[in-house]
Amino acid sequence: MTMHKEYYKKYQSQFEHLIDNALAEDIGTGDHSSLSCIDPESQSSAVLLIKQTGILAGLDLALQIFKRYDPDLKFRPLLEEGSIINPGDQAFIVSGSTRSILTAERIVLNTLQRMSGIATLTYQLNKKIGHTSSKLLDTRKTTPNFRYAEKWAVLIGGGTNHRMGLFDALMIKDNHVDFCGGMTQALQKTEAYLSRFETPMEVVVECRNSQEIEQTIPFSFVTRILLDNHTIAQLKQALAQIKGKKPTEASGNITEENLVSVAETGVNFISMGALTYDAKCIDMSLKAI
Repeated sequence: MTMHKEYYKKYQSQFEHLIDNALAEDIGTGDHSSLSCIDPESQSSAVLLIKQTGILAGLDLALQIFKRYDPDLKFRPLLEEGSIINPGDQAFIVSGSTRSILTAERIVLNTLQRMSGIATLTYQLNKKIGHTSSKLLDTRKTTPNFRYAEKWAVLIGGGTNHRMGLFDALMIKDNHVDFCGGMTQALQKTEAYLSRFETPMEVVVECRNSQEIEQTIPFSFVTRILLDNHTIAQLKQALAQIKGKKPTEASGNITEENLVSVAETGVNFISMGALTYDAKCIDMSLKAI
């Protein structure tokens, strides 16, 4: 639980921006449905009902959404972040202004359903490779303006976060290399660029063949070698060449069907865009009590 609190605190300003934009997008000039028929003094309680098996994610963010819209709302969690959930389970009770509960309801549900779907898929895939030492990574293939929440869901599901964006780590990929005229040239320029910064940054370098691997290994600032769209045989060959001199990452066309085979090669990390773009929402609803 502490880890999840720390994640929110680390990115609090981004989450506040997300919540404010979501509220503005949905409410606009006002929740006319609630304003038309709900008495302004009405007080109520509602419970979140789970309708599908999965992993609960977004509970802490749901609290923040309710509180940011109406600080007087009372939020009582009945489960913990990351709990295994089943149909009929109750996740939380929210009490206070009936209008406030109704107005914030859809944003809370959208957030919980989406994050729980991502956490569930991550949990399921991570379980498949639990017998290996490979760690499952997310990618930047996320929903615009919802990345921080989606990557939080990956963590809740037992995965590991890749870079948050273009600003917090470098990934030198094939196009960078080709535009620079080769791997050595690209890494020499990267090394010169990094010398301007006092704080070191993670540098992941995509290597397409044995020659690029050979050229990359001598650069001490490179923190990981990316092996993209490699077959199992090519992965094994690349890992044999690298010999543990650099941590390694596999990516590209990795599915639930071939995930175990990739992990069993001994690669250190496996990045899957599907963790975020292919996850299905977990069904749940908010009901008056």
